[in-house]
Amino acid sequence: MSGTAPSVMSARLPFGLRTDRVAVSILFLVNGFLIGNWAPKIPLLMNRLEIGETVMGLLILAFGIGSVTMMPVIGALTARYGSAPVLRVVSVIVLPILLIITVLPELWMVAIVVVLFGGFVGGMDVAMNANAVAVEKAMGKAIMSSCHGFWSLGGLIGAATGGLLIGTLGEVGHAIAFTIVATIGILLVLPWIVRDNTTAATRAQTPLALPRSPLPYLVGIMALFCMLPEGVVLDWSAHFLQKELDATIELAALGYAAFSGTMAIMRFLGDHIRNRLGAVTTLRICAVIAMIGMSLGAMAPTADLAIAGFAFAGIGISNMVPIAFSAAGNLPGIPPGIGLSIVTVTGYSGILLAPSFIGFAAEHVGFSPVILGVTALVVIPLLLSYLGKYADFSTD
Repeated sequence: MSGTAPSVMSARLPFGLRTDRVAVSILFLVNGFLIGNWAPKIPLLMNRLEIGETVMGLLILAFGIGSVTMMPVIGALTARYGSAPVLRVVSVIVLPILLIITVLPELWMVAIVVVLFGGFVGGMDVAMNANAVAVEKAMGKAIMSSCHGFWSLGGLIGAATGGLLIGTLGEVGHAIAFTIVATIGILLVLPWIVRDNTTAATRAQTPLALPRSPLPYLVGIMALFCMLPEGVVLDWSAHFLQKELDATIELAALGYAAFSGTMAIMRFLGDHIRNRLGAVTTLRICAVIAMIGMSLGAMAPTADLAIAGFAFAGIGISNMVPIAFSAAGNLPGIPPGIGLSIVTVTGYSGILLAPSFIGFAAEHVGFSPVILGVTALVVIPLLLSYLGKYADFSTD
């Protein structure tokens, strides 16, 4: 990582596992776990606060505003000081926020804390992706896809258990349970994260100005339209399955769980697939699969078939985002922290901001045509797929 000095030596766990590799994987897992537990809470928030799709869309917009505001700040701090000191702060701050949202009684209170939740979840995302790049540098091989696999696995665990725990423990009991689990995971691995702290000399040599090269902005556009379908499934699949296909809350929660599950499986295979086929070919195949799956989910006549469609879409979406992030961390002449900051902010606007407008549109025309419209936009990363060449580790 430019301007940093990640530790080359790492302590070993059983089976030869590096502690820094395990630590960054757990950070991705916990971040995904928190997001996965956010998904089944959306219908509950709508019922408890007595709000419709438009107001819920504005709350999701508040989440997105918090994220895109904090991401550049965390990206700059990461480029300046390294990901390790930043992660030690933001990953702890984020832990109790979703529990606080659960117990707040008023809409305006919830809105304020949702902004904070989005900000620190997004900030943690930037820092942990930079940390994954630092571990890649130290190990000398690509790990980004499997890191994102752990994120998807966390989303799967959070979403799949969320509906069941809500049904058995209630909304507050569920929030307490997942907060305790996430806290234990974070506190256990923070001492293991790769030491990529910068020195005064390297900080002076690392400019924070926006690069003139168009590459990070084009990769950011590619990432945006890779993430847009993921944002739709995350924020609206449960409500779509409940409202339009008469699913129960337990079944509706499986929409995002199935999507996350197939993403997790394919992301654990993603580094091997990318090394075999190349990032460009992998990206193109994934884009086509994603479009087919999202179309099936949108047009399915039953909840079971819609969930199957979202699961198929997860296979396609799986390695599109990791390829974009690996490319961002390896652009020629651009420090990884800066490239990742630009691509993360641009890309995550698709998963954070766009679903709020989707809620407004769906309230007027229904979810099926809106999801189909989002699916058509995946053609953009297909056209920009040549940028995936920077994600091939041999180009580093």
